[in-house]
Amino acid sequence: QQTCILHFSFQNCVDEVAFQEEVVAVLKKSLEGADLPNLLFYGPPGTGKTSTILAAARELYGPELYKQRVLELNASDERGIQVVREKVKNFAQLTAAGTRQDGKPCPPFKIIILDEADSMTAPAQAALRRTMEKESRTTRFCLICNYISRIIEPLTSRCSKFRFKPLANQIQEKRLLDICEKENLKYSKESIAALVQVSEGDLRKAITFLQSAARLNVEKEISERVVIEIAGVVPSKMVHDLLQICFKGTFEKLEVAVRDLVDEGFAATQVLSQLHDSIIESDLNDKQKSVITEKMAVVDKCLADGADEYLQLLSLCSVVMQQASHN
Repeated sequence: QQTCILHFSFQNCVDEVAFQEEVVAVLKKSLEGADLPNLLFYGPPGTGKTSTILAAARELYGPELYKQRVLELNASDERGIQVVREKVKNFAQLTAAGTRQDGKPCPPFKIIILDEADSMTAPAQAALRRTMEKESRTTRFCLICNYISRIIEPLTSRCSKFRFKPLANQIQEKRLLDICEKENLKYSKESIAALVQVSEGDLRKAITFLQSAARLNVEKEISERVVIEIAGVVPSKMVHDLLQICFKGTFEKLEVAVRDLVDEGFAATQVLSQLHDSIIESDLNDKQKSVITEKMAVVDKCLADGADEYLQLLSLCSVVMQQASHN
């Protein structure tokens, strides 16, 4: 029976973290006995921010001490100003010994992990400032967020900042192939390439898609078609056909093509994103591309505001058609 594939996305040691060399180097130094600064990890989802600090904490404290020494608060937990003043402050004030139960040395400080810190209110973040300074002897903070601009300046200046990069394609591919081998999954080269492409540097997303594909295709080879279906990506042939109608067809044909696309249930934002990539690679001149991409920005805003998908896509495609006719 297959184990849960997602298990492989949780690292047990810092060496297993993929691709983020700077962070790993700093954490390894602190594991060797050097002190650990307050940390601020930021970057896109699924690049290993939470996994990295949890792996470091496990290595530092071992399984027994881990629960006593690490306080992890997520966006799903209450993290208003009251919790920062009570729960965080009380945990920070506890002292910590410098040895583990198995006799190995361990750092005389605790770690407080504030995951998705960019969703904390500014007053709650401000309440952390003083605690961070006062309890610096016994506590280290690790703030994790997607957008560093949403963290107040006084906190960013108290932390060592590390940007987590979206994972490179070959790194993702290697990790996915490792998982396939450990899980004895049958796969094709194209399906792994498709997984990497649809996940856009987010390894967690890629692993989740792989798990869904494995469940859907028990005992069969995972194919590129299955991956594309699971990811909800518009097949590239459909996008190509739509563009060909824009370049060479009539408005009546265009109406039918856009209606079919919407009736198939594809998300307009997904169509927009793939059209953008195709337009950039097309043979149109720079002026035409800039007019079309400007229209794309307007359509994206309208879709975010809840506008009708069919009308917005039709409006965009008619601009593409208009620009292509200048050729």
